[in-house]
Amino acid sequence: MSNIFLFSLIIGLITALVVIPIMRGQLSGTKKEDKKKPSFIIPFITITILTMVLTFTFYYFTNLDRNFTSLWIFAIIVTAIGTILSNGKERLIKGIIFAASFIIGIYFLIAPVFNANEKFNQVKMEEQVEIQAFDETKTPASVPPQFARNKMKKAFGQVPNTSYYELGQLQIQKVNNEFVYIAPVEFSGFFKWWNGDKTPGYFTLSATDSSANPKFIKADMVYTPSSYFQKNLERHIRMNYPKRIFYGQTQLEIDDEGKPYYIRTYGSFVTARNGFKAEGIIMVDPKTGETMDYKLADVPKFIDGAVSPEAVSLQNSYYGKYIHGFWNSLFGKSDVKLPSDEGTEANVSPIFNEEGEMYYFTDFTSPKEGVDSMLGYSLTNSRTGKATYYTGNLEESYMDSQGALQIIEKKFIEKKWQGEMPVLYNFYGEASWLVPVLDSNGFLQNYFIVSAANPEISVYANTPNEALKQYKTALQKGGSSVDGRGTAEEKQVSGTVVRVYKEKSGDYTLISFLLDNNKNFIISSESNSLAIYLKEGDRVNVHYLDTEEDFLPVKNLTIEGLLE
Repeated sequence: MSNIFLFSLIIGLITALVVIPIMRGQLSGTKKEDKKKPSFIIPFITITILTMVLTFTFYYFTNLDRNFTSLWIFAIIVTAIGTILSNGKERLIKGIIFAASFIIGIYFLIAPVFNANEKFNQVKMEEQVEIQAFDETKTPASVPPQFARNKMKKAFGQVPNTSYYELGQLQIQKVNNEFVYIAPVEFSGFFKWWNGDKTPGYFTLSATDSSANPKFIKADMVYTPSSYFQKNLERHIRMNYPKRIFYGQTQLEIDDEGKPYYIRTYGSFVTARNGFKAEGIIMVDPKTGETMDYKLADVPKFIDGAVSPEAVSLQNSYYGKYIHGFWNSLFGKSDVKLPSDEGTEANVSPIFNEEGEMYYFTDFTSPKEGVDSMLGYSLTNSRTGKATYYTGNLEESYMDSQGALQIIEKKFIEKKWQGEMPVLYNFYGEASWLVPVLDSNGFLQNYFIVSAANPEISVYANTPNEALKQYKTALQKGGSSVDGRGTAEEKQVSGTVVRVYKEKSGDYTLISFLLDNNKNFIISSESNSLAIYLKEGDRVNVHYLDTEEDFLPVKNLTIEGLLE
């Protein structure tokens, strides 16, 4: 508190010095012999106290950083008043101060024009064509947040003194190598905080298993976003770090022992209080209020979202808009691409790679209206802020996230089901949208997968893994090659063909066959053109992936005696 009082006092004194004429005669026009008598003491004290109160109130309730640059508008107004009320040399001096304040104000106002190139260079992304194929033996974190939130609300009876609280902000995280949603229990109003003093804990829910139930974890939290006065989390952070530049909301993070911490991303302006670059986090123990400052390179391992989704969304906008500067972003719009607003957290969607690292996904589309083709997509590491932009196969036109949602809407138009949280994956070598489908009440109905390049290839099932199995077959029927990269062991077997089934699929033929070892296999003539000659009784040598599916995908097939 002492910092904000001192800051307010300094602003009050400076304001009074600038506004009040130093000589009494300049205000009242008294005789020369009275000019040396101090006539500004009472107005000086009055303006100092009034400005102190206003400054304290403004900065206390807004939690704005207490850097003097934050006062640039106020400085222009105060110096203008001081100049008008002064005379002679004093007016000249204060006029110069006003002119300097005005020039600085113009500099701050036009900063977005001249720092656009700097913003773009700051967030310039490495470019690649396509992300690695998804390991089809794993389960993507695909439970939609709206569904998770509904389940947590229905389990709110686990919370003691339920009427005091409400469910806080939902976010995804990895805890003990499992992907879970977490949501703190927050106060539902001022009087509930006044009587309750602390919140009792938080909820967790699996982000991969839609049949799982929420768990309430007890953990007393005193410093929270819904607390008031000195116990308000953002104010508590501001009081301890008055000059830090924060961007994005506070987030709850859980360590592997289940202990909760709140974090907030801080950084620096690009220029002139404009733009933002993430540099670190402030971490708060919500029970004790203890604060810790970490640079991004030193963030504890259990922290997944060190860079706030708001900061990543801002970074995406810089990369998409300012490739050729500020004016091009408004008029010519050459090579401009707009980040999607379909993300689940500040227009980005958190996803995890196979190493358990969290990334923020965003697809980019054209600024032209009515265009639903995707220009590319980005993945931003949530701990470091480093991003990669994927162009996709430039020979194909990929459908954007909005297009995928529209397909689902038309597919289930009678049931009025809607898609949520579309994320682009590389399934079996094919860029594909995975979208959870919810009914009008927000309950999960199925998982929909559609090819980004071939929207006519789509499937849906009750679980992501069931949808993946169906999608593999749909791709083979559609004539696409299937290139999985799961951890399934590659095996070899020889035997006699007992049954064969062939199905024409576009320009290719899909061959399913049963060996005398009672195992079923499937192969497309696209990957092995001689497979169309397979018949019952043939002796074959098969290399396949042991995915434990009903029909095992064949990587290589040799028919004994054929073409010998």
